[in-house]
Amino acid sequence: MNLVVDIGNTRVKYAVFDKKKLVIDQHSDSGLFLTMVRDLFEVYPKITHAIISSVGGHPKKEYEVLSLFCKVHLLSHESKIPFKNSYINPQTLGIDRIALATRAFYENPKGNTLVIDMGTCITYEMMNDYGEYLGGAISPGMNMRFKAMNDQTAQLPLLKVEPILDFIGNSTEKSMQSGVVNGICQELDGVINQYKDRFKFLTVILTGGDAQFFAKRLKNSIFANSKFLLEGLNYLLEYNKN
Repeated sequence: MNLVVDIGNTRVKYAVFDKKKLVIDQHSDSGLFLTMVRDLFEVYPKITHAIISSVGGHPKKEYEVLSLFCKVHLLSHESKIPFKNSYINPQTLGIDRIALATRAFYENPKGNTLVIDMGTCITYEMMNDYGEYLGGAISPGMNMRFKAMNDQTAQLPLLKVEPILDFIGNSTEKSMQSGVVNGICQELDGVINQYKDRFKFLTVILTGGDAQFFAKRLKNSIFANSKFLLEGLNYLLEYNKN
């Protein structure tokens, strides 16, 4: 069995895999890492390998703790990948984006795939039908947009997302909600259409924390999979075992 640990900007995610099958996934604050790991190994003693992915650099403490329990692979730019990476400077490519590209490669190895991750930032990852990662785009995520309006103005409040009934907001709060929610929907549909114009038979995967909120609001046909990143990390662990 494998343990996947994804250390993100706001929380730590844990996922246990039996080969390719996701058995369980959980999350916690970073301060509970040791407790979470200890509990997982008590419930799943057959875990033999783990992978750590961290967007914030080398997670020395977490690596040392996890190494007490099993063999650990720390995902980095030195890790082996199963696809051709055409990013101009591969060393600057976020490791979370590497994991998404890996999952896209295995999801559709002979097809064109666009992965959109709705997290702290919205990232777009393009894998073509030659098994080549081309790159993509990065834009502010939903909560980042709400926070920016509050931080950089004197009057606008800090809001949390709510469904909008009309794209024309008749109050400040509803106008902000429309600006963020409708703006992201228009961005997503517009970007997807750009890729569809260039790549035939494009498969679009929507993932990340805000994926379910936006999946039903898009005009384009997409596949929603909130576990896409975790699955990509598990594939990378398997690929790097030997």
